[in-house]
Amino acid sequence: MGFLYVANNVDYPFLQSLGSHLKRTRLGMGITQAQLAIDCDVDISVISRIELGKVNTSVNNLRLIAAALQLDIRELFAFLDSQPGPKRD
Repeated sequence: MGFLYVANNVDYPFLQSLGSHLKRTRLGMGITQAQLAIDCDVDISVISRIELGKVNTSVNNLRLIAAALQLDIRELFAFLDSQPGPKRD
């Protein structure tokens, strides 16, 4: 079962953008939250809360999600390229 960390003093807009990007990517692949949760061996609420930007999830959960979606983990952060502000290297 994956770990879920409640976000405190974090960049909520970033978490919401990450979650929205994950959701768009997942839906574009025709995968349900339930199927992704099964593939990651986490509860569906973990996926839901990540997609809603409600939690500052672990890097391990992001690694599991990327693997389940057959993506390089960097692709989960592709939304950063279209956001205003300083580029992150």
